[in-house]
Amino acid sequence: MTPADTGSLFDTAFWISTGAILLLLVLSGFFSGSETALTAASRGKMRAKADKGDKSAERALLITEDNERLIGSVLLGNNFVNILASALATALFTRLFGDSGVALATMVMTLLVLVFAEVLPKTYAITRPEEAAGWVSAPIRIIILVLAPIVSIVRAFVRLILRAFGVETDPDSHILAVREEIMGAITLGHHEGAVEKEDRDRLLGALDLGERTVEEIMLHRSQIEMIDASLPPREVLEQALASPHTRLPMFKEDQENIIGLIHAKDLSRAMYAAGESAVEGHWGETLDSFDVTGVAMEPYFIPETTTLDDQMREFLKRHTHFALVVDEYGTLQGLITLEDILEEIVGEITDEFDTADETDLHLLSDGAYSVDGAMTIRDVNRANDWSLPDEEANTIAGLVIHEAQTIPAEGQVFSFHGFRFEVTKRIDNRIARLKIRKL
Repeated sequence: MTPADTGSLFDTAFWISTGAILLLLVLSGFFSGSETALTAASRGKMRAKADKGDKSAERALLITEDNERLIGSVLLGNNFVNILASALATALFTRLFGDSGVALATMVMTLLVLVFAEVLPKTYAITRPEEAAGWVSAPIRIIILVLAPIVSIVRAFVRLILRAFGVETDPDSHILAVREEIMGAITLGHHEGAVEKEDRDRLLGALDLGERTVEEIMLHRSQIEMIDASLPPREVLEQALASPHTRLPMFKEDQENIIGLIHAKDLSRAMYAAGESAVEGHWGETLDSFDVTGVAMEPYFIPETTTLDDQMREFLKRHTHFALVVDEYGTLQGLITLEDILEEIVGEITDEFDTADETDLHLLSDGAYSVDGAMTIRDVNRANDWSLPDEEANTIAGLVIHEAQTIPAEGQVFSFHGFRFEVTKRIDNRIARLKIRKL
């Protein structure tokens, strides 16, 4: 190659092409890094920064609301600059090296794009996602506005193709549901040791309130302590004072006929006031004629399909802590209190009036667990980090009956879901206690 030939190769067109390729590589790196930063940045952290007046974080939040449009615009820009850079490089290397320039251009551009337009910007963006998202938010916002018509046409074309194959897409759906994303982060944090088990249980319990119904945690009707309105007032008072519960439902003739709710403190005050106002020597007669139903509060009934989140809001709104649960036919199914809902978040709440009984889960000397049949599957899972399914039943006894397709007798043993279940106590048709061992 003569000096004249060399000079003709490295002319103005050569330097313009080289400069254009380098500029396109920079733009490719910008698009790649922007995509990673805006998708990896925590919306929670950006919201906190935006609330403190950070305008760049506010812009980043705005443009990430429509992820499909954001990704479409970034990919469109990134592919355009990459293809244009490769085309210019191929033309340039072909001019310099002839036919072998095509292969050489492919190798060189692959290396340059991989290092400077993909790995380097994405590594930086994933290292400091919120900061990088703030920096790129302004230019990316302009790019989205400019490319919006083209992106809309591409989106419509893609949906048309997918529909032809029977795939329907929701244009308003998010790539990740916020609730599932938070739950996944909490669970991952626990597995990695960053989140304690107790903290994980509380956080997941709070997130689950909107997905669970009162039917799952209510006290079943068979375990409800009630007061018969036909009893003498003194017996009603004795029962109310002897009960560990503050509020007791009152029925008339039939336990299905709940006529009110007795509060032990209200009953005590009313009967004491009646005794104080009685004529001397007639205190007993006054108490015997006392109308207990006049002290009873109006019962509050709720459907069994009410979510725990909605019911907690209703409790706070009504300034009450007690509700009776009925099914679609109005039949009493159980009762639920505000404490029951709070226990789904913070765990078991006990006080000096709670008695130690067999309703807990006990670890036996042989490594198995003795479990009350009425204990919910969720509580057992949370206590031992198990994963027994609770789609078909709410309690451990219900799970065994569902899997066995019969009501087992004492001593029967079943193995399913990786556990061994032995029925150790049965009362009538109810499984009262089981022994569970992980296989």
